[in-house]
This record gives sequence, structure tokens and C-alpha cells, in this order.
Amino acid sequence: MSTSSASTLRTSIRLDTRIVPDRRRHRRFSLALLGRFMRANKQEFPCRLNDISVGGASVMAPVDVEIGERIVAYFDEIGGLEGVVVRTFEGGFAISFKVTQHKREKLAAQITWLVNKEELGGSIGRRHKRFDVVNKTSTLKLADDTSVDCRVLDVSLSGASIETEARPPIGSDVMFGKLRCRVMRYHDRGIGVQFLDIPDPEALRRYFG
Repeated sequence: MSTSSASTLRTSIRLDTRIVPDRRRHRRFSLALLGRFMRANKQEFPCRLNDISVGGASVMAPVDVEIGERIVAYFDEIGGLEGVVVRTFEGGFAISFKVTQHKREKLAAQITWLVNKEELGGSIGRRHKRFDVVNKTSTLKLADDTSVDCRVLDVSLSGASIETEARPPIGSDVMFGKLRCRVMRYHDRGIGVQFLDIPDPEALRRYFG
């Protein structure tokens, strides 16, 4: 191969390496994550993520924002992201991220993990061994401060499966007995929750054993 041909091939490889990731980064994924955002005037508001790519996101918000406004948003399980408002719609807005290449790569990995976890009903995110619980009842306190009786199906250090007729919104925080939890999924008998504070292993086994 001539020097000219080798140089052309190396240039082509470098271009391909840049082009392929650029196409992928614009693919959006639906992810319902709770968060908050800060406007340019430093005011903070709650928000909910609609969909996201490594290039930007669509966000539901309780206030109107302006095209071109700088936004700093924080989403559960993703962290902080900075961007500029590029579009507004009823009940929300879209932002284009202003992040480094390193942050884009990290965000791509986070999105991949979250999307797969959601499609698999959260099972991919289980880090701890679960054990079945026999005839153990507890109380579930919802976000509106109402309490309902529930039955524990299984539990681990990271979460629990609960039998209940209640269906609090995915992503909402509840109290399961004395444990702070986040609702992660629904199943045919109730809900699956993730503990927000990892409990003491021995205390957990004594309580549910």
C-alpha cells in the first residue's frame, strides 16, 4: 500500500469514528425521572424528565422558560446537566446540553443502563440477594400522607416487593414501615420499591425474618 493510500485510509477511519457516535447521540429514549432545575435567575423548580439523549432532553415543568435561557438540571440517577432551552411546549421545554465529551460518554452509559433496567422491570438493578417473606404485613405511607396496609412479598438490602392495591406514581417517594423508599415498578400484585437508605442487614433480617 502506498503512503498516500495509507494516509487516506487512516483519515477515513478517523472520520468514521467521529461520525458514528454523532448519529447515535441524537436517538432519544423515554425515561420518567424526577428532578429539579435552576433558571438563569437562580430560582429552582421541580421537574420531570420526558425523554433524553446525550445531546438533549425534554422536560415537564411547572413554569414557563425562555428560548435561549441557560438551565442547570438535576435528575435522579443521572445527576447534574447544563443546557440551553431550544424549544418550549405546553407544560415543559426542551434543552440542548452543553457538556464535555467525557460527560457525554458517561451520560450515554447511564442512559443505556436506565433504559435496560426499565425494560427488564428493574431486575438488572438488583445488587443484593432477595429472600421471601411469609405472612409479614406492614404499612405503606404515600406522598399525600395517607397510609395503607400492605404485605411484604420479598425483600433485600436494596429494595422490596410489596403486595398492595395502591399504585403510587413511578418515581414517587413512600414510607414502607420506617424505611424511605422510591417506587420503581408495578407488578400484578403490587409494587417494587428501592430503599433510599440502605438499612442495617441484621436489623432488616430480624424485622422481616
